[in-house]
Amino acid sequence: MTSLSTTPVQPQVHGMFDPATWTVTYVVHNGPGSDCAIIDSVLDYDPKSGRTQHASADKVIEYVRANDLQVKWILETHAHADHLSAAPYLRAQLGGKIGIGGNITRVQKVFKGVFNLEPEFKLDGSQFDHLFQEGDAIPMGALAGEVMYVPGHTPACAAYRFGDAVFVGDTLFMPDVGTARCDFPGGDARALYASTRKLLSLPPETRLFMCHDYPPTDREVAFETTVAEQRAKNIHVHDGVSEDEFVAMRTQRDATLEMPTLILPSVQVNIRAGELPPKEDNGVAYLKIPLNAL
Repeated sequence: MTSLSTTPVQPQVHGMFDPATWTVTYVVHNGPGSDCAIIDSVLDYDPKSGRTQHASADKVIEYVRANDLQVKWILETHAHADHLSAAPYLRAQLGGKIGIGGNITRVQKVFKGVFNLEPEFKLDGSQFDHLFQEGDAIPMGALAGEVMYVPGHTPACAAYRFGDAVFVGDTLFMPDVGTARCDFPGGDARALYASTRKLLSLPPETRLFMCHDYPPTDREVAFETTVAEQRAKNIHVHDGVSEDEFVAMRTQRDATLEMPTLILPSVQVNIRAGELPPKEDNGVAYLKIPLNAL
């Protein structure tokens, strides 16, 4: 496991909430002029027209440039099913490497079959600049990070720890919302329970940053909490909830959930590290919609 002894106690974290997809994109850094990482970016996508835009990503670019930050990493916590990644656009504008957990290859294998992708689509994760393994360091100048595998929502889920800040992806939500679903291909409720306990075994004051918030009607959007708060109040995995209780709850609940609106376009793009499918002979890229397959 990588030592974090040289990491500042509290890195600066700037979250940008996208109301269209309920997603939070983060920039983590050590102050103006320092190196930074961008986590879970959003490419604006209109499912009615099939058009993409960069308004959300441009806000990230504006923040990075305003603070004279040097982008070293553009990180994905997993291959999202609810929004498209803007990683290639951000890399072209700001530099940096696109990174994800190494188990993305398992997700690629499943969805190459689901979407019957072109034979040339590789299953080795080479679409990304770097594949992280459990415990790997995330080199970023004075602000070194660490990779934590947290499978369950998908096999490829990873959390990123920088000092006292951990970016948990979809593993956990705010305490009054609970935890991620586990009914996508490769999902596993028992694995998710283990991943939540792994995160909640960190020091109580550790800051946890959510990838999404779906707030009840009686509160504003929020996306930062702590290990202590999650252990005391998370409606699904607070202290005292057993693995079997969690699996029974998660299985029953997942059976009632609809598929995310953008799952079909999102997964096709995100397993390509945010690149659109190759253009066809008319110069247009197409997404596939498998009928009666999921």
